[in-house]
Amino acid sequence: MSTRYPFTAVVGMDDLRLALLLNAVSPAVGGVLVRGEKGTAKSTAVRALAELLPQVAVVAGCRFSCDPASPDPGCPDGPHGDGGADARPARMVELPVGASEDRLVGSLDIEKALADGVKAFEPGLLAAAHRGILYVDEVNLLSDHLIDHLLDAAAMGASHVEREGVSVRHAARFLLVGTMNPEEGELRPQLLDRFGLTVEVAASRVPEERVEVVRRRLAFEDDPAGFAGRWAGEEAALRERIVTARELLPKVALGDAVLLQIAATCAAFEVDGMRADIVMARTATALAAWAGREEVTSEDVRRAALLALPHRRRRNPFDAPGMDEDKLDETLERFKGDEPEDDPDPGPDGPGDGGPGGGGGVPPQGGEGPAPETDGVPEQAPAQTPEPTPEPEHAPRGAAGERAAVKAGEPFRTKTLSVPGLGEGAAGRRSRARTQNGRTTGATRPRGTLTKLHLSATVRAAAPHQRARGRSGAGLVVRRDDLRQAVREGREGNLVLFVVDASGSMAARRRMGAVKGAVLSLLLDAYQRRDKVGLVTFRGRAAELALPPTSSVDAAAARLEELPTGGRTPLSAGLLKARDVLRVERLRDPSRRPLLVVVTDGRATGGGPDPVGLAARAARLHAADGTASVVVDCEAGPVRLGLAGGLARDLGGTAVTLDELRADAIAGLVREAQVNRSVRRAA
Repeated sequence: MSTRYPFTAVVGMDDLRLALLLNAVSPAVGGVLVRGEKGTAKSTAVRALAELLPQVAVVAGCRFSCDPASPDPGCPDGPHGDGGADARPARMVELPVGASEDRLVGSLDIEKALADGVKAFEPGLLAAAHRGILYVDEVNLLSDHLIDHLLDAAAMGASHVEREGVSVRHAARFLLVGTMNPEEGELRPQLLDRFGLTVEVAASRVPEERVEVVRRRLAFEDDPAGFAGRWAGEEAALRERIVTARELLPKVALGDAVLLQIAATCAAFEVDGMRADIVMARTATALAAWAGREEVTSEDVRRAALLALPHRRRRNPFDAPGMDEDKLDETLERFKGDEPEDDPDPGPDGPGDGGPGGGGGVPPQGGEGPAPETDGVPEQAPAQTPEPTPEPEHAPRGAAGERAAVKAGEPFRTKTLSVPGLGEGAAGRRSRARTQNGRTTGATRPRGTLTKLHLSATVRAAAPHQRARGRSGAGLVVRRDDLRQAVREGREGNLVLFVVDASGSMAARRRMGAVKGAVLSLLLDAYQRRDKVGLVTFRGRAAELALPPTSSVDAAAARLEELPTGGRTPLSAGLLKARDVLRVERLRDPSRRPLLVVVTDGRATGGGPDPVGLAARAARLHAADGTASVVVDCEAGPVRLGLAGGLARDLGGTAVTLDELRADAIAGLVREAQVNRSVRRAA
């Protein structure tokens, strides 16, 4: 087995190390979500934690890690007699982003179940993680149907596998740890709330710390075993401290005054539900045990709040995580009652103290250590057209008449824009698609492992062969060739590529604020429907890819907010740039269908001697590619030229005004797009 990086050798990252250690002391805290930029040792620290966990006692031969002191009465390998017990290290099981449903929950031998009534069950990753750690790297990229299983297991402490009336259940209680890069998209709100604590990590900007990171990493890569040996004493001391804290944990008193502070803090920050209160109480108790105390203090509550509340305060993906610490201190002081004096050092050993878990202290025998590994949104109520605050007519301008960025108007709820037809892309909530989950629409022969049995089709396939197969009893003689896979229809996520006109014709301050508000509204919709988004802008002489296709809609919102305006209108350049982007994305992810959203008034004043004709020809190239499209018409004023409508016809799509984009105004938009496509096909 490969040598893992020592936990105590990790430089800095005090909050991350503390959150992981608190969960090691009290798994009931509920796990950790680690958010941070790439290359910040998120995975290194998580994998190192497994080496610190105490060994677990398991029933000998049980594939589901039953505790000999209280074995699961419903264990598929049970009932357990006096078969003895084994002690083994706590497991850390990694769930790959691309794992199948059967790999996660386990698989049932359908053929044996139908023919013989035997529950031949192969355990999955949830069973392997029982009483250990389940680690999901890039958890924000996990498919929705896998997230559903994680939510169920986290809520019930058990996993259920159902296959056409045959049911298997086993215990699945684990410490859930996830890492993610926010630039690649946010996490589904239901799963976000299941993580007890969250931590933001970033690379140090202190040159001395960065030097130490590199020095330790190089030393580890040169001699992993020798490097780990130099930190063995630190690791053993930290492991012993975890055991001591676990033994002290049941004795820690959580007084009424502290409970009042916890409740007041959760109420002051308007978190949803009661889970935050429970997590804060468990975290504060673990903090006291970790510090060797039997009573919880206000400082424990404060530190628990900073770990347990930031991710529960977000109301939409554009809200920055974090907390107002002044407000937190004010709330704690207001509800502070009689309590013991705070320990001057209540938490884990900090950097530089040389103690267990110090992570940033003087390393033993030469000072080497690790380097970073490189490895929901509430709907807005319908509102009237946003009216951004008027700004001075002579607003600040940059070079070539460029205006400074305009603040976006208030977002609103939009109706769904979908891609016509039936796709086979990643699971989402926008367009119709063949998916793993959804309503059953037919049956087919399985390609590879059978995942969803179509029972009636399987019986019909096997029935004509029963006499030839020598059937004599009540059971149905089923062969592999008889099995039929259920074909299901659900929803997929799409690639929504925005092409935004940022030219001088769009630069009127009030209009550009409303345009940005409309795009922001569509971005919110894309977040809810699990789409990828991209942003192309055009102005002056050319177009640029402001944001390559990504799952991070908040990154798109940030680019949109910074977007300046001014100059000519190279509409054809914007459309051609969008076509290049879509061509590359079709090669990268051919199953994800695109939806082109062009935000413009339809004017074209740059790009050649006939800019309008060039734009029309570029639009017809998209139509020839079969790209579904919508033009958001931003033309304003008493005299309208209708250029956006002509552009939509060339694209083979639909035009909609800013006012019509609202949820209560475009009920027929998708139907119209589908009719237009049908007419083109007939022609």
